[in-house]
Amino acid sequence: MAYISDSQYYNNNNVSPTNENWGSYQYVSLSDVINNFMLINVGDDKAINNVKRYEVMFHAKRGIQELHYDALRSFKKVEINLGDSLKLVMPPDYVNYVRISINVDGILYPMHENRQTQSAVAYLQDNNNNILFDNEGNIITGTSVLDIKTGEMQQYFGPGDYDGCWGWCWDSNWYFGYQVGGRYGLDPETANQNPTFTVNKEAGVIDFSSGARNHLIVIEYISDGLENGNDENVSVHKFAEAFIYAYVKWAIFSNKFGIQEYMIRRAKDEKAKELRNAKIRLSNIHPSRLIMALRGQGKIIK
Repeated sequence: MAYISDSQYYNNNNVSPTNENWGSYQYVSLSDVINNFMLINVGDDKAINNVKRYEVMFHAKRGIQELHYDALRSFKKVEINLGDSLKLVMPPDYVNYVRISINVDGILYPMHENRQTQSAVAYLQDNNNNILFDNEGNIITGTSVLDIKTGEMQQYFGPGDYDGCWGWCWDSNWYFGYQVGGRYGLDPETANQNPTFTVNKEAGVIDFSSGARNHLIVIEYISDGLENGNDENVSVHKFAEAFIYAYVKWAIFSNKFGIQEYMIRRAKDEKAKELRNAKIRLSNIHPSRLIMALRGQGKIIK
């Protein structure tokens, strides 16, 4: 692993961007991980005597993904102003959301997922409601009526608590995105005055209710850690470096012919042990922080 001088760390030798190396000592690059693994574990006198570098890279990337999903939980934040389409395209490295908030007067309010379907694939039909097919026998699809109605939202001005809100007007009746379950027949999942959202994984977008129109949305999500396929930017936290080595060793043993079963089992146990250690180290739990939290136990709640 190459080390850098203090001047290069703090101001990148006055080359823009000057903050490029801040916090870099926490991580080990993917190339360094692969080089270290080949140096320590591959050779004529080692358990692995013949393996291709691209195989090690493949297993290392899979290990990084598993680490991010299970232990590291690498969070990223994106803010975007939501337009009239009420859709937010998922970031390219999106795996799952952690929290989605709406910015109202400089304060972030959490939003809740509405699990009721708000979008669908529309099958085209003839006048007799028969499904239409193309020349290859595939169903012809069109724009969903739900999506059309979303685009036809109007702003309501009138009596009631929904004055100024965006909604749908259907047969002279008004409907609003977060009205369902919000009052009558109270559902705790939707009992929130903030706008709601629905994750459409197939379309790669997140749909929002009308109250989020023209607001700043902040999405915190889990990344797969592969930096959009740019291997030069992929890195591993030093607390989890040993897990990647153990994972790659286990993966190679599991797919290599002639490896004895006890060696595979030992590598699997080592991988599980290093994953537990990585979780503990990355949990960032300190006794002083626990003490400060436990001090509140003596507080009398009236």
